[in-house]
Amino acid sequence: MTDDSTRDTADTADTADSADAADASPTRQRQRRLAAWNAAERSLAANLVQPMAAQLARLAEQAPAAHDLTAWTDTYGDGAVAALEERTADLLGKPAALWFPTGTMAQQVALRCWAGRTGNPTVALHPMSHPERWERQALTRVSGLRTLHAGAGPQPVDAADVRGLDEPFGALMLELPLRDAGFVLPTWEELTAVVEAARERDAVVHFDGARLWESTRHLGRSLPEIADLADSVYVSFYKSLGGLSGAALAGPRDFVDEAGAWRHRYGGDVFQQWPAALAALAGLDRELPRLPEYVAHAQVVAGALEEAFTEAGVPWFRVHPEQPHTHQFQVWLPFGARDLDEASVRQPEETGTLLFRRWEESGPPGTAMTECTVDAAGLRWSARDVRDAVHDFLSRLPGGGRPPHPGRTPHTEQAAPAD
Repeated sequence: MTDDSTRDTADTADTADSADAADASPTRQRQRRLAAWNAAERSLAANLVQPMAAQLARLAEQAPAAHDLTAWTDTYGDGAVAALEERTADLLGKPAALWFPTGTMAQQVALRCWAGRTGNPTVALHPMSHPERWERQALTRVSGLRTLHAGAGPQPVDAADVRGLDEPFGALMLELPLRDAGFVLPTWEELTAVVEAARERDAVVHFDGARLWESTRHLGRSLPEIADLADSVYVSFYKSLGGLSGAALAGPRDFVDEAGAWRHRYGGDVFQQWPAALAALAGLDRELPRLPEYVAHAQVVAGALEEAFTEAGVPWFRVHPEQPHTHQFQVWLPFGARDLDEASVRQPEETGTLLFRRWEESGPPGTAMTECTVDAAGLRWSARDVRDAVHDFLSRLPGGGRPPHPGRTPHTEQAAPAD
């Protein structure tokens, strides 16, 4: 799945005709959706993609409190970038951290370094994890590693999955939370058990923690306690913290030093990255302390969605997980993505309320899924607000929210459809 900001929608704002929407160019679809998002008076989460003037104004407002703006701009990683690395290491309780322009690069470097140290280039990971789904086989084609699948279906890797692997591996990579499965997390006991199982196999453990920041509430532990389970941890600065871009890799000092050499080889030493570093520092100040609050309210929103779909008589739907593990979760409905996209963009255009964003048909035929995120903007929504918005949204679908062949949709009690 790509981020919501990259997902396109339908054509004109004054029609629901799907044939007309189908004729729209991808560029016009995207422009229409972004315009609707940014003009909306209320939404469950802030928009990742905004006009450049708005982004510059936001950075100018937030940056002075995050870093000394009289200091020099960074040069290949000093200044604000170094300050961000030091703060990240401290937050995770690791000896050192290293800035990367992308998480894809950070994880390739981390796993390549561990392969050299363990002497085993095989990485065990869930088949729905990000490197397997969205990185074009970079671990194998670029880094010369080999992947081994642990676990299956829309649930995290567990200890039995690791112990059941029938060949050795040098590293176990755990994505926390597992985004494509519905932003799902293990319990703390399950996580410690799977790490122990990896140690039994003489493997190192690497956390894909792109969204680790918001996992503390579900796991019931602090960031340093969680990160202490792993030999290395990658975190993102834009997915939950509202930054512009960038990631960090944290771990032992000698490991981070080696990762720095590989970052250079991969082309990741960028001359100046201070705007992204400033935005990340501001996000750590502003968003990180509020993430547990967002997770708690996401559970309120998810419950209200369930109630509204039931009240409306939608013959099949799924909010997954029913009680979200983070401030993000999935919603499944028995309609095609094109109709759902059209309703999703018409609602903010006509009412100023943005409920859902982009839908994709990644499960059984006749169903589509969207990802919901709740942040500071969503805290203003009551459960009644959510239910009212759902009823308005469903009224914009063909048949007023009832699929043309309700008898052919899956039963409500089945598990969330897997990819």
